[in-house]
Amino acid sequence: MESIGCAPDLIFCNGRVYTENPVQPWAQALAVRGQRIMAVGADAEVLALADSRTEQIDLAGQLVLPGLCDAHIHFSIWAVGLCEVRLAHTRTRAAMMESIRTAAVATAPGAWLVGQGWNESWWGETAFPSAAEIDTVTGPDVPTIVYRSDMHSAVVNSAALRIAAITSATANPLGGVIDRDAAGNPTGYLRELAIELVTRHIPQPTPGQMDDALRQGQAELHRLGVTAIHAQRVKDGSDGPREWASLLRLREQGELKLRVACNVAAHELPHLAGIGLRSGFGDTYLRLGHVKVFTDGSLGTRTAWLLAPFEKLAPGEADSFGVSVTPPDQMAAEFRRAVELGFPISVHAIGDRANRVCLDIFEELADSGLKLHIPHRIEHVQIIDPVDLPRLGQLRVTASVQPIHATDDMDTADRFLGARGANAYTFASLLKSGALLAFGSDAPVADPSPFAGLHAAVVRQRIERLPAVPWYGHQRITLAEAIHAYTLGAAQAAGWQCEIGSLHVGKLADLVVVDRDLFSLSDDEVAGGAIAQAHAEMTVVDGEIVYRR
Repeated sequence: MESIGCAPDLIFCNGRVYTENPVQPWAQALAVRGQRIMAVGADAEVLALADSRTEQIDLAGQLVLPGLCDAHIHFSIWAVGLCEVRLAHTRTRAAMMESIRTAAVATAPGAWLVGQGWNESWWGETAFPSAAEIDTVTGPDVPTIVYRSDMHSAVVNSAALRIAAITSATANPLGGVIDRDAAGNPTGYLRELAIELVTRHIPQPTPGQMDDALRQGQAELHRLGVTAIHAQRVKDGSDGPREWASLLRLREQGELKLRVACNVAAHELPHLAGIGLRSGFGDTYLRLGHVKVFTDGSLGTRTAWLLAPFEKLAPGEADSFGVSVTPPDQMAAEFRRAVELGFPISVHAIGDRANRVCLDIFEELADSGLKLHIPHRIEHVQIIDPVDLPRLGQLRVTASVQPIHATDDMDTADRFLGARGANAYTFASLLKSGALLAFGSDAPVADPSPFAGLHAAVVRQRIERLPAVPWYGHQRITLAEAIHAYTLGAAQAAGWQCEIGSLHVGKLADLVVVDRDLFSLSDDEVAGGAIAQAHAEMTVVDGEIVYRR
């Protein structure tokens, strides 16, 4: 047994403690003193450390994991969205429209209706909604924007087009596309940075509203067993400073009970240069992370940047290789400037061409001799040519992956990539390449439940289709590998591995108690979706119980 002196404040005993420590992978008990783990070992050894003031929690054989980390979440956007129109549950176009109709009736005069989460592939369709369709349920006076699930496109109604002054004469903005009908008129469907033409007219949350949203989001993540996150940015958005300011307020008030590595958008680099901040600034709860850059769009919006064109596009859609939302020369300059300022890069890349371009720039950076102690990372790595796979490990680039995208997007990949779907969501191949794997959800794009993500990585099939065979089943990984990507792998990706990610003596006491022993599930139970159905029974941060089911 490992231990450090003094009596513990709290002991968890009679459990199945999975430590992520290769020297001591399993234990029965764990003791906490203050904010840190003071002992890990057998019940008798750990309980012998207790005195009359020590609280003891009998786990009754339940599984304990290190606190789970969501390595890719748009925290404030997701948290604010919890109070907006949520459309992820809609499985038909009619159901989406009915949800919008209900929300429009309750929208105050002059207010915007904002929703998110629809996905035409779940309806078995390829055609995107239009302003004319949305008008039928909102009427002419309720400006409305509803984002596709990937947040890389949105449909707006005629009132929103009018407020944004988007007409047939409006040119596509750099890095964005305004969809148009045969006569050249905007359909209401906006892709990538064209969305900003509308969102700049929507009032932003007040500081108080933002604080309330983040409190609610934190509570929801605790319910899911999440104790740490890597907060991501959106392309050219203004979400970062507001989120950072709100997190600072919560930290000052002692209300932040979630560890946040907060990324910075590339367009804010001049501000970083002006005040001299570096990655790692902050404390064990809140610190600056990576600089976020965008290469392309998304698969579902058909804006992923590909080496070969999309297949089987909708009628009327021209052949497309996707969209380069940031010119490669600009990306290279942003990469270099960020590293010079002391920041590693976190770059969004979906398509195989996008990933190749990113790796080329990382290779140039490696040759320049500019190095950082926290690794660079590619967000998503969704489609990667097999030729490029070994380069991640060779360049020590983290593959920041959201396994639930594989099950959400499998039909979309089959349709628009064809046989190239074999190069998508290649979890096993990424591991074999030597890349560090860090898992997240991409919420609000997908379900933030890490148990849903674990299921997707291990089973690779949608719950509602079970017992269907896994989608490209050779790319499944083991439960232990998937948990590593949600714990120590995610911690390493943020430079946090000395503080969190495993249940070692001296590390911060972040852990989750699970309602079932995931490692004892039978193959049939796993194949039947038992991992996705798991719940957090208790979530602990800094030795404090922040959630109890």
